[in-house]
Parts: sequence; C-alpha cells; structure tokens
Amino acid sequence: MLSRHFLRAKALQSIYAGVTSQATNPDEIGKNFDTNVGRLSTLGVIQLSTLSQLAFTAERVNEMAQQKFMPSEKDKRLSARPADNTFIRRLSDAFEYKQLCSRMKIEWSNHFDVFRKVFNALQKTPAYKTYVEAETCGFDDDKAFALNAFKALMNDDTLRSIIFERDLLWEDDFDQIAQYNFMMLKELKEDEMDEAMHCPLVYDSRNEKDTGDYNFARFLATETFIHIDDTEPLIRKHLQNWELERVALMDILLINMAVTEFTKCPSIPERVTVDEYIELSKEFSTEKSKLFINGILDKILIELRVAGRIEKDSRGLYDPEIDGDTPPES
Repeated sequence: MLSRHFLRAKALQSIYAGVTSQATNPDEIGKNFDTNVGRLSTLGVIQLSTLSQLAFTAERVNEMAQQKFMPSEKDKRLSARPADNTFIRRLSDAFEYKQLCSRMKIEWSNHFDVFRKVFNALQKTPAYKTYVEAETCGFDDDKAFALNAFKALMNDDTLRSIIFERDLLWEDDFDQIAQYNFMMLKELKEDEMDEAMHCPLVYDSRNEKDTGDYNFARFLATETFIHIDDTEPLIRKHLQNWELERVALMDILLINMAVTEFTKCPSIPERVTVDEYIELSKEFSTEKSKLFINGILDKILIELRVAGRIEKDSRGLYDPEIDGDTPPES
C-alpha cells in the first residue's frame, strides 16, 4: 500500500541518518530503513484500533442510557447501532488483528473520556442521525459510518497527541498513514471480512506489489549510500560557480539517489526519476532546490547517456507523451 514516492522519502531519511551519523556500513542504512517502515506498520494498526475502541465506547454509552429510569426508544437506539456495527465488529474479531494489537500492547482503557468526546461530536452530525434513525441498516451503512468515524478519530487533536507520546517520529507520517488506512478500509468487502481475514497493513510482506516496492526502496537506499563517494565528482563537474560544500546536504543526497535510479533501476523511466526527486525536494529541502536539482540532473543525465551508463528495459523507455497512458509490462 505504501507508494513508491513515500518509500523513496523513507529511503532518503535513512541515507540522511547514515551520513550525518557517519555510518560506514550500508547494512546500517538497510536496517534503519527496515525500522522506519516497521514503525509505520505499527502506527497503522494503532490507528485501526481506535475504531474498535470507539465501538466499545458506544457500547458503554448505550449501557448508561439503558440505566435511565425510563429510557426512550431514541435513547436505546442512539448508541446501540454504532456499538453493534458489523464492519467494526468483524475487523475487531479478526484473529490476526487481535494478535497484532496484543503483540503491540495497544491499550486504550485509560482514555475513555477522549473517545467519549469524539463519539459525542459524531452524535451531533447529520450523517450520524441518518445512520441511527434509519429503519434498516446493512453492511454498507455500517461501513459508511465506520469510515466517517475513522476520519473523526484521526482528526482529533487529543487522540493524536496520545499516539505521539508512544513515538514522536510518527507525527510527520500520521496523516499519510491515516490516508492509506482509510483507502484500505474502503476497499474491504463484506464477503472478505471474517475471523481469518488479513489485517489491513500499510506494508504487507505477503503482498507481491508491497514487497517489490519495499525491496526497490531498500535497494535504492543502500546502493546510493555505497556510491556516494563515486558520484561526488560527477556532481562537482556540473556545478557552475558553486562549491559542493555550499550545497545543502539534502540536495546532494537527492541527486545521488536520482543517479542511482538512472543507472541501477532499468524499469524506471528517466523522466519519472527526475520528477520524483523534484517533488521530494519540495518536501525536504529549500524553496529553490527544485530548480537547482532539475538543472543538475538534466546535465548529469546527458553525460550518463553519452557514457553508456544508462540501460533501460521496455518499461524504463516508456514516455507517456509518446507512448500513451499505459506503460508496457516489465
């Protein structure tokens, strides 16, 4: 599920950490990358677990409503339906999900008031009123409520702060992982959700595409680190009236990663590589970096072509402006 763009960013962060800590072994870069992606999977499961806790909170609220002297039918219905939500219950009852929550020691029992606050806010929305007052409620209705509830949970500042207490580094990636989780939840189908279902994971090693993208980014991180010294003269050569020592380290690393893709990744078109590192420069470097990196990469690309150091397969030669919207298979 993690996009290659996102994984490139994790590779960049791993290389940066290695360079600034003066690492000497590329295995350290690979292990750092593994740790970074593993942390994201943990964050993903923690985010999913908030749905289960919200359903539990709704159940408690429903119990309190029933304890009123004369509870109305509205009181009985207002929190009963969210508490019995089929979509959330099936997710929560899945064996693998429960195993992961136990292994990761995910515990929300001390934060009932936070979930009660989110639930109270949900109860005031028109979508909630429509959901609980409908005469019939099917799986799709439960799913729609769960998706709305998940968005509300992920946007609650107090809940986010509690999660960041476990790992401050999650703050930068929280919204992106929440978006991936939302997409995976949205794709779940009724006939797929049972106790044997796989827990939605932002990186699932059982998924061939996930594994391929992960291996690509890990290779990119270690290969770039190995060849940093070899690439330095190439970069120096194309700096006009500028010393390498005055160039931002992040820009140097982005250029190094692009050179690795040019020369070591035959299935990736050159233009895709250039565009990716221009985008990453916008996220991780200075305002002027995109122009600088674009100019340097254009010059380096010409030299690498002339030197015969770039060999692309059919997919790597794909140009959408010439070849249409669908690239060839690898």
